Amino acid sequence: MPPDKICKTVHQYSREPVSQENMGKLQEIAEDYRKVKNYVYARFGGIGSLSKLYPGYTVQNEMTASGYRETLELPSVYFYLAVFDALGDIKSQWTRTKTKLTQRISRNENLTEEEKHYLRFLVKVSNAFEAVLNQRPVKLARELQKQYEGLEKKVNGERLHRYLCSQVRKIHVKLHTDAAEGFSIAERAYRYADQGIYISIKEKRKRVFISLTDQNQYRCQSYVKLYPKQQRVELIVPVKVAVHRHGDYENQVGLAVGFHTMLTTDTGRAYGEELGEYQLAYSDWVREQTQVYAQNRHANPGRKKYMAQKRRLEEQLHSYINRELNRFIQEEKPRTIYIVKLPKPRRGGQNKRINHSVAQWQRGYIRKRLEQKCREQSVEIVEVLGKDISMLCNKCGQPGIKKDGIFTCPSCGCQMDEKINTARNVKSRGQGDGAIR
Repeated sequence: MPPDKICKTVHQYSREPVSQENMGKLQEIAEDYRKVKNYVYARFGGIGSLSKLYPGYTVQNEMTASGYRETLELPSVYFYLAVFDALGDIKSQWTRTKTKLTQRISRNENLTEEEKHYLRFLVKVSNAFEAVLNQRPVKLARELQKQYEGLEKKVNGERLHRYLCSQVRKIHVKLHTDAAEGFSIAERAYRYADQGIYISIKEKRKRVFISLTDQNQYRCQSYVKLYPKQQRVELIVPVKVAVHRHGDYENQVGLAVGFHTMLTTDTGRAYGEELGEYQLAYSDWVREQTQVYAQNRHANPGRKKYMAQKRRLEEQLHSYINRELNRFIQEEKPRTIYIVKLPKPRRGGQNKRINHSVAQWQRGYIRKRLEQKCREQSVEIVEVLGKDISMLCNKCGQPGIKKDGIFTCPSCGCQMDEKINTARNVKSRGQGDGAIR
């Protein structure tokens, strides 16, 4: 059963330019926040600290005892958020390392299936993984220990341990950040009032006031992002919102996603028909400005106006996408949406304008917003296997020909818009055995 509430990201923006003095105070927190994260990365990002990462209280206690917070004179509310932010980054980094390690193990033709199975076991069982990397005997719970010993008898454990350590040294990288773009902020470090927000700073019992463009107030941990050159601040707030359930949302809808027309349904209805115009205008402007910048690089031209205009164009494009997605859900009233996995960008081609435009295609943003809106409206998304799905006839299943946006089937004579044909194939495949579960 779908959850009653889901997380939605809300953005709040400063209404007026932030003074240089106030921005400097916020930047000071951001810089100290960066220093704390780098300290945690350096101290706990290696193999020797693997046993301290879960649940993380050991790291918190050691950071408290280090006296680093007192050295920076950073309020505890920011210090411990930086510690746990860095801790989360380290955990994610180890997850990426293990994923790459598993892939290398699977691709290694010099390993037998028993050896691969043994290595995968070590990677999957955290205590075993940590023990091998730190060259200690593997000691696990009774059932796992029995399983481990059974696997070890079939292989040369010492050789495989050396292989595992060697691969980790090649793959794993300790994190570091040079960016002091913002900081997380807990509820007790801010207060909404006077159509803005008061944010605690390093000075005791002092706060900086930022006027906001809206009067919404939230009570949760947020992120303060700083734009010093533009004299503005952005608040990124994760908010729990109620999931809406509609009794009249009963339709099964197959979708084809395109560059020029955003969505085409299996019934032939189109949404986002002007998407191509928006994307071409955006990509042409970016390409033109890139050429102008490259020609005048020696003059050190500023990028402030460029970034401001680029942001406005992106906001217009995203606003159009969201508006059309809302219209799609309201008009189609879907209970289930069948959609093919979106394709990756293609390389090559002779038309540079087309190549650049396709590279700017907002496929990822469209998919992310569609998924979010479907969660909010309790609509199920079923992902469909996409191999050859646009080349087959939706009536007879035989290969056809696509030309000038029309699909023609030589076998049964079917002729229709190629996007409608694709959407119908997506729906039938999703309702059959082609859905990705």
